Amino acid sequence: MAVIQKFNEDTQLMKIHKEGHRIVFITAVICLLAGVAAYLFLPVSGRWAYLIIALLLILFGGVVYFFRHPRRLAPHNPRLFLSPADGTVVVVDKAREEEFFDKPMQQISVFMSPLNVHLNRYPVDARVIYKAYHPGSFLVAWHPKSSLHNERMTIVFETRSGLQFMVRQIAGVVARRIVCYSKEGEEVTQGGELGFIKFGSRVDVFLPEDAAVNVKPGDKVKGGLSALAELDTSED
Repeated sequence: MAVIQKFNEDTQLMKIHKEGHRIVFITAVICLLAGVAAYLFLPVSGRWAYLIIALLLILFGGVVYFFRHPRRLAPHNPRLFLSPADGTVVVVDKAREEEFFDKPMQQISVFMSPLNVHLNRYPVDARVIYKAYHPGSFLVAWHPKSSLHNERMTIVFETRSGLQFMVRQIAGVVARRIVCYSKEGEEVTQGGELGFIKFGSRVDVFLPEDAAVNVKPGDKVKGGLSALAELDTSED
């Protein structure tokens, strides 16, 4: 069984991510107005008003839950390549990466369901050397061709030891908004905020072929907490 490195998550300090502030506010206003209208204009004796209010509360709670932002505490370890996303590992395989590297690499793909935390995090300390947005289709995120045909954001990084890797944010059928905070030339920190994909999708990572992968398809991982692989950080 693959070993997944796990650290601490402080659920007591969970908050709503900034990408959700506007949506949560709009949802709250709509639910409040709909609830008041249901209470005023539907017959209370039929209990329809209470049913509608209950459904509106569930809807609002679901939106808040989706945009949750748990505080995660992970030790700084340059040898561990942490998962950039919460979700389920759906691909661990050798694949030719053609956009930037044009050579075979180790691909690891993580599928994010609507129930997962959707904040993406930086796997290691590194410098951003390439960033490109690609418009595209909206195939289901677990489709094998979604990595090449779906709307996506590609970011390539280089560590201090010279190791280069790629993180690709991929939109899906429901996810239609990719947010990426990375800028070319920027130095980023392990566990820091890379971006956000709204309402379910997938993240691919491409590592050198000799990376020591710690996961297999079906494993559950958490962004900034679970180690997907171990890296050789020795400098040439």
